[in-house]
Amino acid sequence: MILAVAVLCSIVLWTHCLHFTDVQPQQDFDLQQFAGEWYRVGIAYETPAFIKYKDQVMTSKGLLLPNENGGANLTMWTLSKGCFPNFYVYEKTDVPGLFTYFSQRHKMMKDITVVETNYTEYGVVLKYKKMDKEYTQVALYGRTPVLRPELIEKFRSFVLSLGFSEESIAVPCGEGCPLKLV
Repeated sequence: MILAVAVLCSIVLWTHCLHFTDVQPQQDFDLQQFAGEWYRVGIAYETPAFIKYKDQVMTSKGLLLPNENGGANLTMWTLSKGCFPNFYVYEKTDVPGLFTYFSQRHKMMKDITVVETNYTEYGVVLKYKKMDKEYTQVALYGRTPVLRPELIEKFRSFVLSLGFSEESIAVPCGEGCPLKLV
């Protein structure tokens, strides 16, 4: 019985990880159109620590600017250590919409994939990293801090299709909520 449960859990974990390898960047991605001011209005992160504190997640603001190497520089303002910015340098890859960056926090390279965007309203971005386990984050960005409910639902559906649980999804500012902006 224990062996059967272990095999079943292994299969579930294996198929869960397969979903992430199938995710491709948006076809014909254009960094120049994607550049500019964005708000992180939704995030999904399947870790117990995130799930425990997801109600404390706040909308973040960022500025993404193309750099001279064909990549992009991102400045994100969050309240985690006061209102100080975090800086990220996304390096260009051979695939438009797919970037890598070195995480100072985890001392490793990570992938960033722009999965879908209409450039003027929203963007869905997948962050994949491999540490002791495989962890993946999916973020919903908006040009404004509040998005249409159908975009939030589209984000939820996409995240759930990847195998995330409903409790791993945080949307700190939905339709009509008081804005918690940092």
